[in-house]
Amino acid sequence: MTRGTYLEPASLDEALRLLAEHDGAALVAGGTDLVVGTRQGKRTLPETLVAIHRLPGLDGIAEEDGALAIGALATHDAIERSELVRGRWTALADASAIVGSPATRHVATLGGNLANASPAMETGAPLVVFGAEVELRGQGGSRTVPVEGLWAGPGRTTAAAGEMITGVRVPAPADGSGSAYVRLEYRRAMEIAVVGAAALVTIGAGAVSDARVALTAVAPTIVRSPAAEGALRGREPTAEAIAAAAAAVHDAATPISDVRGSDAYRRAMIEVMARRAIDVAARRAAGEAVPIPATMTVGGTR
Repeated sequence: MTRGTYLEPASLDEALRLLAEHDGAALVAGGTDLVVGTRQGKRTLPETLVAIHRLPGLDGIAEEDGALAIGALATHDAIERSELVRGRWTALADASAIVGSPATRHVATLGGNLANASPAMETGAPLVVFGAEVELRGQGGSRTVPVEGLWAGPGRTTAAAGEMITGVRVPAPADGSGSAYVRLEYRRAMEIAVVGAAALVTIGAGAVSDARVALTAVAPTIVRSPAAEGALRGREPTAEAIAAAAAAVHDAATPISDVRGSDAYRRAMIEVMARRAIDVAARRAAGEAVPIPATMTVGGTR
């Protein structure tokens, strides 16, 4: 049996150098996706692992020039507990609070979640509605891409060979905004979304001045629904308006059938999840304190 190589760099520069030197090397931080996928036979371990969990300076959560700056090694537990995130970027706290189990959330990182590029990831839809940007860094320098531009398909990203995610920058929502993320699930822990939805709603003078809706697990990547967003803008956030917006999400949904649900079931349920996410976001925009995670409050479980 061939033995692999495990490398543990002490700095970001060393990590990038090792990635460049070892063709096909994989980064590992929390390892929750990599280990589980390997045990289930969905992937094979690469010959070389570059462990970055101890790299300094990549686990911060802070406000910088009004935006939220999150390091790639920030854990879901840290994001969920951050008062900064819970206050202005609430949908991201909703999502982080339901990733895996408590043990998973203590080690799984935001960078790893994004790099895994699963269309069922929890944090993706909130980051999409917030207009987040991802920083990629290689030996040749760094660049930023919109978070939705990071994903090329299930399990695939647009990161070049030798590049790694180092952080995420999330613009601040406008005053009068509220956000939420909810999912449909079969159990309360160690679960992934059957379908999910995130919403960001901004209210001014009693009407919705801006709305963004993103959908989880109904397309090859996480997608926005322009039709749902357009159905909300300019209207009072009544139950009728929210229902009409939720009914419009089918413009962006192209679900598949698998062991977790049929395409027809997903089409039906994404409308339900979108309605719940929009409703909670609008209530939060109006000042209502809806507990985190929203999924537990509004009954995301089937």
